[in-house]
Amino acid sequence: MSIGTLEAGRQRVTLPRVVHMEWIKFWTLRSTVYTLAITVLLLVGFGAIISSVIGSGEGPDANDFGDPVSISLGGVTFASLAVATLGVLMSAGEYATGTIRATLAAVPARLPVLWAKAMVFAAATYGFMLAAVLGAFLTGQAILSSRGLDTVALSDAGVLRAVAGSAVYLTGAGLIGLAVGALLRNTAAAITTVVAALFLVPGLFQLLPQSWNDNVAPYLPSNAATAFTSVTSTGSTLSTWSGFAVFAGYIAVLLVAAAGLLKRRDA
Repeated sequence: MSIGTLEAGRQRVTLPRVVHMEWIKFWTLRSTVYTLAITVLLLVGFGAIISSVIGSGEGPDANDFGDPVSISLGGVTFASLAVATLGVLMSAGEYATGTIRATLAAVPARLPVLWAKAMVFAAATYGFMLAAVLGAFLTGQAILSSRGLDTVALSDAGVLRAVAGSAVYLTGAGLIGLAVGALLRNTAAAITTVVAALFLVPGLFQLLPQSWNDNVAPYLPSNAATAFTSVTSTGSTLSTWSGFAVFAGYIAVLLVAAAGLLKRRDA
């Protein structure tokens, strides 16, 4: 067989082909199905629980009704930890199993692997998260309505933005997990780092001097996302587009850093 025949039969490595490869890997992993199912349970379950007890005098802050949208989407914070874990597994998981060597052998340029992972994760997760967040919102509003409490519709001012924005936040949390997983290449360390950044650090800032909390806390990833996931805002939060820009900036910086290390380090 001639060299020309071999080269004709060999497919070039292109980004669409790498995306297709990552798409297959993403949906054939059992962790994908399990984690997405857990995410839905957290979203709908916590939203339903909070909607059932708010204003009843049962549980913490149960007498403070607050915003109907934030009540229905009360599970977003917990769901973000699950989807961030899925992002970590998509990148760091290959280092744990050693399959990253085969992946990079098939794609010697390396960077298309990271871009394909990010594209597949964003496309698959956003659609799923949008449906889950919408389900949590509708379930929560139905429960509030059955209890005679105030409800809102998707057509009300800011509601659709908050629902779609919550799906954006969840997808972004997963991309942060994916980037941190590629940076650290260790599943446990990456999950711990992401959980601390999204969940623990914002809480710790409330214990710091008020000036720190006012000037720095709004720029933390999860707090910046509050600007576009909430209908109502306070003086301490960023504007909608500023919050989105800050949150997107975290994702971009982490992905660029992961790309730089992926190009330089051995598998």
